[in-house]
Amino acid sequence: MGYPERLLSEGEVVESQFRPHWSRIIREGVIVLAGIAVAVLVAIFELPAWSYAVVAVIVVALVIGGLIRWFNTLHVITNERLIYRAGFIAKQGTEIPLEVIQDVAFNQSLLERMFGTGDLMIESAGEKGQTRYEDIPRPEAVQSLIYRMREMRMQEVESGGMIGRESTASQLDTLARLHDQGKLTDEEFEAEKDKLIEGDS
Repeated sequence: MGYPERLLSEGEVVESQFRPHWSRIIREGVIVLAGIAVAVLVAIFELPAWSYAVVAVIVVALVIGGLIRWFNTLHVITNERLIYRAGFIAKQGTEIPLEVIQDVAFNQSLLERMFGTGDLMIESAGEKGQTRYEDIPRPEAVQSLIYRMREMRMQEVESGGMIGRESTASQLDTLARLHDQGKLTDEEFEAEKDKLIEGDS
């Protein structure tokens, strides 16, 4: 299940999308293996058949929540913004326009490096300033991709030649939404809006 195309603005293209690293659900995998081991013991000791049902119910109860959260968490990088979406019934999400990103840093412990996972810290213009994303697969490669997409985006915004008026209007809508959500101050919103308008003139 990928990011819905209907939620993309005109001219926006998904460059990469991924779920958190599989290490996020190691606990659930261990529980499943433990459940299989218990089921084998039930068979060896010839316990009543309902014992299997009890084991299955316990395993499902402990595993299903984590799997649903993992499957319904999505990171998306487009040519315009970073998007984070999570939740199955109650949903939450954030988005950061590439042009307001100031710095991207990644952090890996020794164990995380062995597994190929880590955290990203995105610093952007706005009241929150920093946004942390955990359990990112291949964080160094994702960091490089974000920097590359940001450079391309900044060149487009500054040149004004590669972005049409409809795309600029879409960017203004994004900035207005971030301003309404309190992620951009009045001064930051006006500054970014002026850049877009000047680039489009």
